[in-house]
Amino acid sequence: MSRAEVTVRSVRWLWTFGLFRSELLTTFRRWRTLALLGVLAAVPVLVGIAVKIETGDGSSAGGGGGEGPAFISQITNNGLFLVFTALAATLPFFLPMAVGVVAGDAIAGEANAGTLRYLLVAPAGRSRLLLTKYAAVLAFCLVATLVVAVSALTVGALLFPLGDLTTISGTRISFAEGLGRALLIALVVAASLVGVAALGLFVSTLTNSGIAAMATTVGLLITVQILDQIPQLDALHPYFFSHYWLSFADLMREPVYWEDLTRNLGLQALYAGVFGSAAWARFTAKDITA
Repeated sequence: MSRAEVTVRSVRWLWTFGLFRSELLTTFRRWRTLALLGVLAAVPVLVGIAVKIETGDGSSAGGGGGEGPAFISQITNNGLFLVFTALAATLPFFLPMAVGVVAGDAIAGEANAGTLRYLLVAPAGRSRLLLTKYAAVLAFCLVATLVVAVSALTVGALLFPLGDLTTISGTRISFAEGLGRALLIALVVAASLVGVAALGLFVSTLTNSGIAAMATTVGLLITVQILDQIPQLDALHPYFFSHYWLSFADLMREPVYWEDLTRNLGLQALYAGVFGSAAWARFTAKDITA
């Protein structure tokens, strides 16, 4: 490879990094994004205050069972359980809705603002631009999940005791190990949103209206959630991207149950591959007029 070719490649990759940095700054500076993160941060606060008020007379909160929202019954014993409860409460709707809004606006918003064709003049090309947009959405998935987790951990530490905790299996683990599992659960929850991110990006390539793309993505999300609750569609449930979302609770077992976790991550990778490829096929062949 000649020195000129190396220089051109270096310039293109530097431009791509600069584009990704610019995309991150643009995404997280939008008032809409900040409002979404604010709502997500408020959910653990409301849950923590509600549990504190409910248990003020010494009664227990929620019900037993251990999985998903039933983590709420353990919050009064250990504030770290508020992290698991908050993630379980936000994952079915709030987190994917926020991701759907950001992903749906990724391409359509640029087209609606008239800036998309100017971005395509740069040397990165359509494929690299699309990957940069998707990477920015994935970054939002991680940040949004960590906002919920950090908010819940802060509120849990302020309102409830911290210390060693009991897993779903009944074994005791140290607070440090529990904190590590909380971080791992947050990462799994963020990874559970990559399918929604790819779906939203694909929808965003189909229209020049950011509002239409966001509404369509959120509508599809709600539709899938409803279908996943219909018993007559039981045979299809394992193929819905939301079906294994709450499997992160298995990380609080001893030993950890990996079956549903791996199914969830595999399903998210499949959705990301299918809808990511569809977005690429649509975007690379699309006439850009705005």
